Parts: sequence; structure tokens; C-alpha cells
Amino acid sequence: MPRAIPEMVRNTAFALTASLTLLTTACTGQSGSGAADDPSKETTLTFWHAWSAPSEVAAVKSLIAGFEKAHPTLHVDVVGNMTDDKINQALRTGGAKAPDVISSFTTNNVGKFCSSGALVDLNPFFEKSGIDPETTFPKAMNEYTQFDGNRCSVPLLGDAYGLYYNKTAFKKAGITSPPKTWTEFEADARKLTIPQGDGYRQLGFMPNYHGWESTTEHYFAQFSPTYFDSDGKSNLAADPAFEAGFRLQKRLVDELGGFQKLEKFRATLGDEWGPEHPFHTGQVAMQLDGEWRLGMAEEAGPDFEIGVAPLPVPDDRADQYGKGYITGTIAGIAATSTKQNAAWELVKYLTTDTDAVVDFSNAIHNVPSTLAAIKSPKLKYDPRFKTFLDIAANPHSTTTPASVNGGVYLVTIQQFGYAYESGRATDLTAGLKKTAAQIDTDIAQAK
Repeated sequence: MPRAIPEMVRNTAFALTASLTLLTTACTGQSGSGAADDPSKETTLTFWHAWSAPSEVAAVKSLIAGFEKAHPTLHVDVVGNMTDDKINQALRTGGAKAPDVISSFTTNNVGKFCSSGALVDLNPFFEKSGIDPETTFPKAMNEYTQFDGNRCSVPLLGDAYGLYYNKTAFKKAGITSPPKTWTEFEADARKLTIPQGDGYRQLGFMPNYHGWESTTEHYFAQFSPTYFDSDGKSNLAADPAFEAGFRLQKRLVDELGGFQKLEKFRATLGDEWGPEHPFHTGQVAMQLDGEWRLGMAEEAGPDFEIGVAPLPVPDDRADQYGKGYITGTIAGIAATSTKQNAAWELVKYLTTDTDAVVDFSNAIHNVPSTLAAIKSPKLKYDPRFKTFLDIAANPHSTTTPASVNGGVYLVTIQQFGYAYESGRATDLTAGLKKTAAQIDTDIAQAK
């Protein structure tokens, strides 16, 4: 499992808590490059991270050991299993025990981190070090680590979403290859669905938004939507990509049995994070999921061969097949830190040193977050894992943009998705306009 907390590999927008508002109200200092400390002198840094599984903690320990070996005057006190709530509070209050460097699983909080000044702008540090983020990091990762020109975070490994499929079920159904377009996907999902009683012996795909990773942003990524216009207003009602995404999902729901029947079946299925996940057991033949699912599925000992492919794309974007949704862990330097130059040495090592990134990726089985690391011959992985490396490096892959109020806009979109898929909302055009207006209101209030 790539992370210790399920929320960070799922849709982190739905893990928002009231404490996140601290970032927009806190006076944490200006985000800038006014660091005056000498990193060549003996310095002890404090690094907070959220990993907690024994294997992950060991990987972080090894990563830090490599940094200390390369920087003999710099030492790091590591504190693990730190939630965003605790990180936010520490960034707000500062103090001797506060972190100098943090890592967070919640990319949706980048807008809050940057706009509040809780984390310093790293652009001056990149320039001083002669590192170009645009040629160092994959496009989507480069995008989700900044907000309004402020690069207050940097990617520290990532997650890429693709399609898992039951190759044995495909063969029985006469399907010779994974679908590349949504039209092919719909046909395959219907063909792979085998009814049984008032449920299913095998469901081709669970399209419902509560179906684990089948969230709105994961669907929409394949349509390359523009979430906000040049004025920062919600583009939900103006960009046809959103309507196309909603209609595709609703069509799948209706074609595969209808919302109520699917929800009834879903209630009988195993937990997303356990061995009884319905893809592991063969109850669902295709699964939208991240790179971590491959290891989890193999550990469950399925009685079929697992296939991995990119998610399908719209028929009119067939030339973009191979892209996907990208998210991941971020790292940054606390604005309250008095050791920012030394902290930059740590951040630079963790996120741009090719061997360090590769070793960390090998240890916790996440996607490397630099283009050089993705291509490194030292990277070790199941051949099927390369699908996710290719998705991460694909220039057409997308992410969700940062917002001043974090992932609130994504929650608002998802809430409308629940209403639309269930039939509680029937007028898609009106619903998109209303949802866009709510997003604009929420952002205006946050500002």
C-alpha cells in the first residue's frame, strides 16, 4: 500500500476538515526567499511527514540517512504520522518544535498553503540552484504544486490513475484488448456484466461515484477540462468537457442496471483497502484505480490474470490515449522556519536528486516525481507498473488546479454528481450552472 492513510490515495478533497480553515486565517508570515541562515554550518532540521506503515517509515529513514551522508553538517529530526490538521496548526503557530520542512498527502491544499503564506515560495530557491521545474517534473505534477505563480510546494512521488482489467474475464467475453475509447469501454462493460438474481455474478464496471476511485475528477481527467476561466471563475457550465463527463457516467449507470440496483450490489462488496475488494475477487471486471492497486491485488491472490492499461479517452480525443489523472505527495518549507536555506537543501535532495527519488519510489511503490527518475534504469517495478510511469510522463495527463479554499470546489462538483447519477437532479445544464455559481460564491468568501 503506497500510503498509510486511505484518504491520500483516494480523493483527498473529501478529507477536508474544519481545521483547514486555519491556513486562510493564519498570519504565518510572507512567502518569500528572505532566508539568511548558512547551510554549511551545523544545523538540525525538523521534518514532518504523514507516512506511518512500518515499511514506509523505514523508507523515509533510509531517505534521510542518504541526505545526512551527502550533507554532513545537516541533521534531521523526523516526525512521522503527522496529519494535515497537525501540520496546519504547526504552520500557523510556529515555535521551536514546529517543522522546518513538511510533506502532505493533500495536494488539494496547495492553494491554501500558497495563498496564506504558510509555506515559502520556492521559485527563488529553484532559480538560485539552477533547477528548472518545468523540465524537472512531469507537467501535471508541476502544475499542482503551485498557485497564482507561487510555487510553495514541490512534488515528492506521485499517484497515477489507470484501468485494471480481468484478463481472464476478457478472454471469456471474447474481448482481445483493453478499451481505448469510452465507446469501446461502454461496450466492454456491458459484455462483461453477468446478471444473477436481482444482482450480478460479475459486473463489468462499477460506475457509481461511491464506487471507490470512480470520482468526478478521475472521470473528467480524460476529457481534459478547464476548471476555471482566466478570471478565476468556475468553468463548469461553460466547458463542454464537464457535460460530456457527467453524461458518460450517467449513461454507464443506466446501461449497467440503474443507480438503485448498482448501489444495492455495491453494499454487498468488500472493503476498498482489504483483500475482498471486488476487483480482487472477480466480482467487478474493470476497475479505475491508482498504481498502488497492482500490489494490493496481487497480494490478494486472485484466480485470474491482472491487466493494466490507461483509462479510455473520448472518441474525438483518441490521439491522447495514454493519459490519466495525476496527484501525489507534496513537500514544502515552513514560512516560520529560521533555517530556510538548510531546509531547501533537504527539500532539493528529497525531490530532485534522481537516485534519492528512485530509491524512495522503489521502497514504497509510488510513481517517481521527476522525469529523470521515471527514466532511470535503477527503477525496479513489475512490467505492468510501467503503464503508470508512462501516464505520469504523458504531457496530456491532467490534474485538478489549486484553489484558495483547497478542494471545496471538488466536493461541490462531486455532490452534484451524486444528485445527477441518482436521478435527484435531472436538468444537467441547470445543475451545472447552479453548481458553478456555488463554487464562485465559496471562493469569493474564502478570499
